[in-house]
Amino acid sequence: MESKRGYSLETLAVRAGQERSQFNEHSEALYLTSSFVFNTAAEAAARFSGEEEGNVYSRFTNPTVAVFQDRLAALEGAEACIATASGMSAILSLVMALCSSGDHIVASTGLFGATQQLLGTIMPRFGIQTSFVAQTDVTAWHAAMRPETKLFFLETPSNPLTEIADIAALVGIAHAQGVLVAVDNCFCTPILQRPLDLGADLVVHSATKFLDGQGRVLGGAVAGPKPLTDEVFKFLRTAGPTLSAFNAWVLLKGMETLQIRLEAQTSKALQLARWLEDHPRVARVYYPGLPSHPQFELAQGQQKSGGAIVSFEVKGARAEAWKIVDSCRLLSITANLGDTKTTLTHPASTTHGRITPEQRAAAGITEGLLRIAVGLEDVLDLQKDLETGLSLI
Repeated sequence: MESKRGYSLETLAVRAGQERSQFNEHSEALYLTSSFVFNTAAEAAARFSGEEEGNVYSRFTNPTVAVFQDRLAALEGAEACIATASGMSAILSLVMALCSSGDHIVASTGLFGATQQLLGTIMPRFGIQTSFVAQTDVTAWHAAMRPETKLFFLETPSNPLTEIADIAALVGIAHAQGVLVAVDNCFCTPILQRPLDLGADLVVHSATKFLDGQGRVLGGAVAGPKPLTDEVFKFLRTAGPTLSAFNAWVLLKGMETLQIRLEAQTSKALQLARWLEDHPRVARVYYPGLPSHPQFELAQGQQKSGGAIVSFEVKGARAEAWKIVDSCRLLSITANLGDTKTTLTHPASTTHGRITPEQRAAAGITEGLLRIAVGLEDVLDLQKDLETGLSLI
């Protein structure tokens, strides 16, 4: 595309970033190669040193990956984007690129379990400490700051309780003390929420989820201003948590249908959430599109809709929750989300099973909690499948 300016998100999701080869292909080309050939020794030296732009080695430069990066940057309104092998490798790359031993991070207790493990257990071995605070308590974020605080890291909506962080408010207190703000935008994608527009410095993605949308490949990304993404690129070039060209190509195909998928999935999620909220065997429903959600008003202003993730607590504990899971014949019992196929998981024993019981309690994750990532099936069929188990408790 000649320019990203003036195009809507649904157009950018289909067209942004593509540069045709000498063969003038219509679909994006797939460059399956580990390395690239140079015409002269001088050209090779210039490419390796960065004096001349061009592809060198697919660990850090590949034309197909570049299209994915440019497309996601366009969707997020970012200056640049660096693709990685997975969402967790994107978070690792961001932290390793921008933080050093002695630095401090403030993060939400509502983060994905693996992110909590990374920040709370692994990074302290490298001298990077993290304080975890309530996602929705802006004063707690401010109180947790130290002179050595380098980064605020948040995931909004949170996984799995869909708590909404006030991005603009957190940006205000962070930037007042020179602290960066990174937002995991996995649940919303730029179709529903653009954190950079609200002042955040960086956006992180697990492209495995909604960007792919069909549960096929792994991928991740960090998007933001070029001076910051350049640091992420330096880490990726050396450490190699690289997105493959094939996965990038699959993700590009997924992004072409991102808007129409999310519009349909969020509509179905709202219908399912309303049904669950009225169900006599459901204790509570967590969905930002419901007026009963504690941050409903904030979500209405910060997001375009409630999203496609619905979590709910059954009346009971693990035994009752597992009855519902085990009774399902349509919903896929898997921890992945963002798929066209609806998925169901028990967070306390899966996605958040490796964190401590105390950490799960702080995050509000009970034994009776279930998380649904709504796909494209008929909502009545989903209700019937869930009712089989709900009727047993």
